[in-house]
Amino acid sequence: MAEEPVLVWDRPDRGARGPAPGRSRAQLARAAIRLADAGGLAAVSVRQVAGELGTGPASLYRYIAGRDDLLDLMTDAVTGEIDLTVAPTGDPVADLVALSLRSREVHLRHPWLVEVPSEALRLGPRGLDHLEYALGALAPLGLPGRSKLEAIAALSALVTMLCRAELQSHRSPTARQAAQAAYLGAAAGAGEHPLLTAALAGREAAAPGGDAAAVFERVVHRALTGLLAPGPGTP
Repeated sequence: MAEEPVLVWDRPDRGARGPAPGRSRAQLARAAIRLADAGGLAAVSVRQVAGELGTGPASLYRYIAGRDDLLDLMTDAVTGEIDLTVAPTGDPVADLVALSLRSREVHLRHPWLVEVPSEALRLGPRGLDHLEYALGALAPLGLPGRSKLEAIAALSALVTMLCRAELQSHRSPTARQAAQAAYLGAAAGAGEHPLLTAALAGREAAAPGGDAAAVFERVVHRALTGLLAPGPGTP
């Protein structure tokens, strides 16, 4: 019979096997985050974190089972950087937009965060605090619990997608991306897709480069307004 997996949160913070350990989950998380901030998620492994801490990989298995545990620790640690001390105003859309903007700052500070494989239940202690805050922001609506969780999940996915696109926009375009942009421009200029031509013209008429934070806020606000509108089966 296969052994049930044990999450890192259910393990002792300091390992009990072997000599008295001198590490903690927080130290492992900080070391892994330093590696990821410098070299992306690919730079993170149990061996590399051990090297960052000046120890052998075997010693880390007192605290973690493998790389998935490292990702859990890292994700939860940076989630803790999102300020949850801001008092809700009672306007669910405004409060969740503001929370998303604070989340955006963390994503931009730690670009590897958009590379972490998506898991609906990748929640540690700080992640639970974040979820509780978001549920509190939705309390005035009186929605069923399932509807609240669905809205928060959709919002989280949208924040990640927008941050990934913003981070990619900061990089120099590859030859393929340049070719794709040229193809789109040529298609719009050919006149066979008038709605596309009009949409692109409207985008170009906006402020050069635009304000990334303002665009993010606008898109999230529109999405939340739709997500939280009464739908089928909603009281």
